This record gives sequence, C-alpha cells and structure tokens, in this order.
Amino acid sequence: MSNQVNGMQSNLLGSETAACTFCRVINKEIESYTVFEDDLTLAFLDTKPLFPGHVLLVPRLHYKGINEVPDETIAALFSNAKKLSSAIEQGFHSDGSFIAVNNKVSQSVPHLHVHIVPRKFKDGLKGFFWPRYAYKSKEEMLQAQETIVKALQK
Repeated sequence: MSNQVNGMQSNLLGSETAACTFCRVINKEIESYTVFEDDLTLAFLDTKPLFPGHVLLVPRLHYKGINEVPDETIAALFSNAKKLSSAIEQGFHSDGSFIAVNNKVSQSVPHLHVHIVPRKFKDGLKGFFWPRYAYKSKEEMLQAQETIVKALQK
C-alpha cells in the first residue's frame, strides 16, 4: 500500500484514485490553474466558479471525506485555507470569503476539497444552491490565477 506525497497518489483505493478528477489534476494529467501548493495540498481555480477567484484546495492524497484525513494533513489544509482566504479577499477586494467543505455528500468529485470563494455584501448568493458559471475565457482564468498568486506573495 502506497501513501506517498508530492504528486504520487495513494494506492489504497486502486482504480478509484486513477479515475478521480482531482487526483488527475494533482498528477498533472488534466490542465489546471494552480494558485498554491505545498507537500500536502494543492489549490487551483474552480473551472465553474461562483465568482472569479473561487479556489478548490485539496489534499494531495485521495480521501473521500474529512474523517479519513490524518491530523497533519487537516492542519495543513485549514492553515492553507486561511492563507488563501486572506489572499483572495485582498486580491479581489472582497468583503469576506465563503469557505465550505462537503463531506462525501454533495461532492461533485469524490475527493475531499475546500471551496474558498470571494464574497461581497449583496452579491446575490443566498442559501447553498447557487448558479455557477464558467470563466468567459482562458485569459480571465489566467488573470484570476495571477491575482491570487501575487496576493499570496505579500
């Protein structure tokens, strides 16, 4: 049983990890717009964001739910969520951010992930059923990526 980090996925779930979209992003098999990475986590732009700057933060190893994740990884995940939230709020001049984790239920991808979304007062989002829209262009996505990366460097 493998449990390596730095892009190598756990073999604990076999073909499930091979088919996982986020594992494929981590392994650079699918194009993504990375805004942050370390040994335990990776953050990239959501391709259908609630608002530009909507980021998904994932553990590098495949875990379906939060109860499976080792404490060390949970600590890194939420420390990085805090860091990204601050960078997104600063970079996008937002009033705050929405940070959410669906724990197995309502996951569009069965790999634990944290949504970090810039928010403004009266931005129109209500409840948990929000419309999501793709970026208008690759350039808009690249601009959102650059904004977050620059804000993280401050």
